[in-house]
Amino acid sequence: MAIDMLTLENRYIDSCRRHGVLPNATILSSFFKAEVKKSNQEPCILEILIDDLKDIDFAPLFEICMNIDTSEIEAVDVRNESPCVLSGEYALPLMRAIKQKLRVVELQDVSFAKDFVRDISQRGLTCQVLTLRSWRFRKLSLMGEFMHMHTLNLDFSSSLTGFEEDCFNCMPNLMCLSMCETRISNLWTTVAALSKLPSLVELRFQYWQYCNDEGTSFTSSSGKSDATADFSLLDKVPFIGESCIDTSELTDLNISVEDPLRNFYSFDEEVMNNDVQSMVEDSSDDSEIELTNHHHRDWLAGVFPRWSLQMPLQSENEEQSSRDYFTGNSVDVSMKYMSCHASPICQEKHYREFITASLPKLKSLDNLPIRNIDKERATGIFSQYFEYLPYRWKSKESVLSILHKREIKSGRIKVQSSKRSPSHISGTSQHFYTRSLSAAKLGSSTWPLLHPLSLSGFELDKGFRPRQFEYHPSDSSLMVFGTLDGEVVVINHESEHIVSYIPSLGAMNSVLGLCWLKKYPSKLIAGSDNGSLKLYDINHIPRKITGLYGNSGCVTFDEFDQLTSVHVNSTDELFLASGYSRNVALYDINSGKRLQVFTDMHRGHINVVKFANHSPSIFATSSFDQDVKMWDLRQKPIHPCFTASSSRGNVMVCFSPDDQYILASAVDNEVRQFLAVDGRLHLVFDIAPTESSQNYTRSYYMNGRDYIISGSCDEQIVRICCAQTGRRLRDISLEGKSLGSSMFVQSLRGDPFRDFNMSVLAAYMRPGSKSEIVKINLLASSSHANDDSDDHPVCPSNIMGA
Repeated sequence: MAIDMLTLENRYIDSCRRHGVLPNATILSSFFKAEVKKSNQEPCILEILIDDLKDIDFAPLFEICMNIDTSEIEAVDVRNESPCVLSGEYALPLMRAIKQKLRVVELQDVSFAKDFVRDISQRGLTCQVLTLRSWRFRKLSLMGEFMHMHTLNLDFSSSLTGFEEDCFNCMPNLMCLSMCETRISNLWTTVAALSKLPSLVELRFQYWQYCNDEGTSFTSSSGKSDATADFSLLDKVPFIGESCIDTSELTDLNISVEDPLRNFYSFDEEVMNNDVQSMVEDSSDDSEIELTNHHHRDWLAGVFPRWSLQMPLQSENEEQSSRDYFTGNSVDVSMKYMSCHASPICQEKHYREFITASLPKLKSLDNLPIRNIDKERATGIFSQYFEYLPYRWKSKESVLSILHKREIKSGRIKVQSSKRSPSHISGTSQHFYTRSLSAAKLGSSTWPLLHPLSLSGFELDKGFRPRQFEYHPSDSSLMVFGTLDGEVVVINHESEHIVSYIPSLGAMNSVLGLCWLKKYPSKLIAGSDNGSLKLYDINHIPRKITGLYGNSGCVTFDEFDQLTSVHVNSTDELFLASGYSRNVALYDINSGKRLQVFTDMHRGHINVVKFANHSPSIFATSSFDQDVKMWDLRQKPIHPCFTASSSRGNVMVCFSPDDQYILASAVDNEVRQFLAVDGRLHLVFDIAPTESSQNYTRSYYMNGRDYIISGSCDEQIVRICCAQTGRRLRDISLEGKSLGSSMFVQSLRGDPFRDFNMSVLAAYMRPGSKSEIVKINLLASSSHANDDSDDHPVCPSNIMGA
């Protein structure tokens, strides 16, 4: 027979007497409330409020919790509403003792140790609803068993930026997930993690609130508006597990301001989605936000204005679909809504369509129902703006399967008659298999391998502060970088050993220009912002730091004031220099002389100059006057071959490896590709601006000219887009090694020898922190860095240059 409530309460009092502890008034009150519910024939639920529990209260309560499984109590809810006194080492055993009757665990503003969170992650909980609000963890990693959990609420955990790869592997019954006002921003890793939840039907990163014509939001029944920034309004949003809603049977059309969110579901969602999308496309985030203790402030107010959604009247085309959906009735939906507590992911263009197309079982997103017509529209938007896999592969295939097909095809070709030439269709070429293997490897994991370079080989008593870097054009293992202190360092980036070290000796400031020679692979040009220009031969540089450094292997050129860029032509005869002026200087490498200075080539300063990869006389310039110009030395560059314009100042320009295109990157994510033959616009890459005039953007080619990689100095995202269609393949998020240490893209380069490999010069925006070179391999899975590891200290550097 089940233990009745009175017996259970008496046992608790007896246990307190044995342990020499006074019965806790909160626990006695909980027993009383449970008895009242039972007497009223309501579910007998025991609520344990741990706010007022102390460690000395643990032992007697633990004994009672061990007996709850055989008692009349149907379920137990464990909550806290204020900072908790009870330590984590006692709170967790308490929850685990309740076993299968643990229904709700709701913890907010808790200062438990990391061990508490780690234990929950690794071992799991038996609860059905888990709420962790305002918790300070960066990566969600729930590896334990959560077999009974159907609702997970992480609202206001504003340090949360993403998920570990296997985060949701043990949650087969999770139906509802809410992450409002977190810092989650990456569509690809988010969808990859959520796709492992087979039962997920409701997802929320924000919620829509009804407001009147004056923009005043309607309050909840408690009288608290959104401006109070407490949790009550979010709790009123219909949520699976709280008030289960069948979105297929929404037919109530009584519009009432007393219950705006309920009536929200009565509107035509296709119209709504169109307006929601237009707002998402116009929103932006132009700075790093440091978020701590956040449910009491709306951090989005400092990022973009509050969205205000005007529900339009239905058009004739929309009227019929609305009637079909609402059982023959049409309704005037001229109402206003605004987004509240949105996470940064909601700012992404086509955010709703991307998630809807990627998670086909989802029924509700941000408390908006998803209908079949919404799914069809999402599929179309996804195919128009995104690549599911590289080279437009439609479905994932295993590497072993592709290798097997290649072997079979290779065997067939070998036994062909010698009188017949083999057919070289695209499906049998080596190029085809290389692309197939890339698509298979990239599709196997959304979390690429990120590896910060850690250098050794010289006995240096300080860390480097990289400012610019370049891969070697013919040796796949070499890379050179210049530092803020004027040093030039040649490294083997595969073994992470320093090959050559050139100290500045006061001759150089920040190294902003670097360029290897192609025909003389041991030589490189280095230029610094104080105008110093030198040619080095790394074969003549001492292999050890002796404290003495001569001029062996070094040629010094005439200075170019305020230099930002240098580049050598294809024959290694000439190089160009540009900087904070409207002029470009031409140098002869063999003689060491400056041949000419071309003046007034632009109306503003010329940040970057680049020679073509194959023609020794063709070069391009990019200027903050918003123009990119092509020049030919054979025509004495007085007039450009053509001028192509952007709407903002151009940060840089580069040629595609085959010189068919030039890629121009302007301030704030304006990236355009032009035909090199005549400057006609070929493609505009659809990257959302942040509305920051200081968001300097740089873009380069990867995998030959198949893809472009783009990053900006105000953002921690590297974007990968198809160079022929502009479709987005993937976003890579850069994160520091410690909580709250955001990294931003200072410069980046595609690896010329390895497909889907690149390196990024990432700068921390925190004072006293340092920049570092991070190698990214999209074809290898990431083993994420430990959050407990120490951060590496370095200052953000000059934002100009290539």
